[in-house]
Amino acid sequence: MSTPPSNGGGLELDDIQSGVLHPRPTPYVGRFLLVRIDSPAAGSAMVRALLPAISIGLPAGNQDQDAWLSVAFTCEGLRALGVPEESLASFPVPFQQGMAARAATLGDVGESDPANWDAPFGTTDLHVAIAAIAPDADRLEAAVERARTALQDTAGITVIMRQEVRQLPTGRTSFGFRDGISYPAIEGTGIAGTNTGEAPLKAGEFVLGYPDETGNLPPMPQPDVLGRNGTYVAIRKLHTKVALWRQYLRSAATSPADAGLLAAKMVGRWPSGAPLALSPDHDDEALGADNSRNNDFRYADDAKGLKCPAGAHVRRANPRDASIIGTARMHRILRRGTTYGPPLPEGVLDDDGADRGLFGIFIGAHLDRQFEFIKSEWINDGNFIGYPGEQDPMAGRNDGSGVATIPERPIRRRLHDLPSFVVTRGGEYCFMPGRSALRWLADLNP
Repeated sequence: MSTPPSNGGGLELDDIQSGVLHPRPTPYVGRFLLVRIDSPAAGSAMVRALLPAISIGLPAGNQDQDAWLSVAFTCEGLRALGVPEESLASFPVPFQQGMAARAATLGDVGESDPANWDAPFGTTDLHVAIAAIAPDADRLEAAVERARTALQDTAGITVIMRQEVRQLPTGRTSFGFRDGISYPAIEGTGIAGTNTGEAPLKAGEFVLGYPDETGNLPPMPQPDVLGRNGTYVAIRKLHTKVALWRQYLRSAATSPADAGLLAAKMVGRWPSGAPLALSPDHDDEALGADNSRNNDFRYADDAKGLKCPAGAHVRRANPRDASIIGTARMHRILRRGTTYGPPLPEGVLDDDGADRGLFGIFIGAHLDRQFEFIKSEWINDGNFIGYPGEQDPMAGRNDGSGVATIPERPIRRRLHDLPSFVVTRGGEYCFMPGRSALRWLADLNP
């Protein structure tokens, strides 16, 4: 049975991977490596070689100057390492099943069906995910070099996918909006959240072995040494249909200015990052660039959604203090979104065929009530905000018949025939162990 920490409730920071706690630097470059393990002995040898390269604990000094390397394992990866079946059975069902098996819950249908995913997603070959994130290319290569021996010189270890990510020159996503400016404070880390009005969340919402917002310990995989100080990671490769997004906005708007307003209403922020909750009528570059203000807002004073629609993407993903069915604090998640592929040049309306989008990392101690709940109840459903049948206008699984409500006076505005602007190209659930757990896995097959 899991036991509370013996250090008075404090986080064991020297046992937690930095990738759990470290906000993404700005700017950033990164590389994701997906790996297959061909034998238990090879798996343990890889972990032994990786251990000195894995970044542990809080960032030192200026977080934007750090590079870090993280490692996580799928259920099939732990099985390939030789983790006993009784131990695998102690993990939550979504992790055991894998993301492809959860497609109906997540809304991965049609184009996003796992049958259409890029290999190795949705297969039993994906065992290990390694992430390297850095402020620049030189520090990225130095971080990746630390893992070279484990990946290239260990027999029975094969890198089966490599995904490069980087912040675009605009500093924005492929849709043209600033990203990565919202994350919560976690008790015990000392890292401030971006919304000063939000109390720090309990560590157990994100790290196993500590009380969560319910006051209880999240279920711990067994043995305790394997589960403690670990967490779950949902990886998503999301292709963005930027040309279709621009075409839809042009067809639905009455002018270029109206198209910009519609886009902001669908997202909940202006391209600069300025939130509609603070600047409802126009973009505000200074507000968007001010990290002390651009996330310091609430929704309770905008119950009708006249400033920011209740169905806007960022309001759905984190309703904050808005009146909804449920409690927002029970469904917070750490999001490490990264951009891949080339930008579509400004003003271009025709699809150039390039693969571009988001390689998303979503971290939490409860796959079902965090990542899966947000996807199924908040992104792909509108009941919690009183809009039955409506989905997220930007990221929902709309099929060309989607509808979105934009409150206005005197008459609300309705968007019709919304298609899917985001297509899932792959994904998987992983477990990111603590350092003690990595040592246990390294010693599993001497």
